[in-house]
Amino acid sequence: MKTVIFASLLASAVAFAPATTKSASSTSLRAADLSKEIGAMAPLGFFDPLNVACDKPVFDELRYVELKHGRVAMLAVVGYLVTKAGARFPGCENVGSGFAALKELPMAGYLMVAFSIAILEIVNRDATGDSEFMGDFRNGFDFGWDKQTDEWKKKKRTIELNQGRAAQMGILGLMVHDGMGNLDTILP
Repeated sequence: MKTVIFASLLASAVAFAPATTKSASSTSLRAADLSKEIGAMAPLGFFDPLNVACDKPVFDELRYVELKHGRVAMLAVVGYLVTKAGARFPGCENVGSGFAALKELPMAGYLMVAFSIAILEIVNRDATGDSEFMGDFRNGFDFGWDKQTDEWKKKKRTIELNQGRAAQMGILGLMVHDGMGNLDTILP
């Protein structure tokens, strides 16, 4: 226990240590380029402390993964709240919500989930090859996106990215409280 406390204190002390200054190199140029990307905003700006996004293609792939995780998290939060409210698919009326569903869900329910995920993975892709960015799955359908200005598009993409980030934290909070057993105290 003392080791854990000591490691925590050491880690917090390192967080406040002065940063080392590096000479200008290609990484500082890269950071300047990526700092203008969607999602790099106050207070952190472009935040990559582990230097994982080493170039633009890697950054684009990581941004696509973040966008996809955000979209899944948004669906997860809505699904969590809807099932907590009592809505169920046919055949799963007696199944609980949250982690309780993992123990009570019949095999047909697991197959329904797997089938739904497979269909979503097949449909949600760039089938035509003319997407504006990774994660653009309009596939030839125009919902008014092409008529908008670049500034409007950037704003909407930033909103989606931030909503996805918030949903990831939201589903994590719901799962933690469900695991602790006090979800009923925070949800109506």
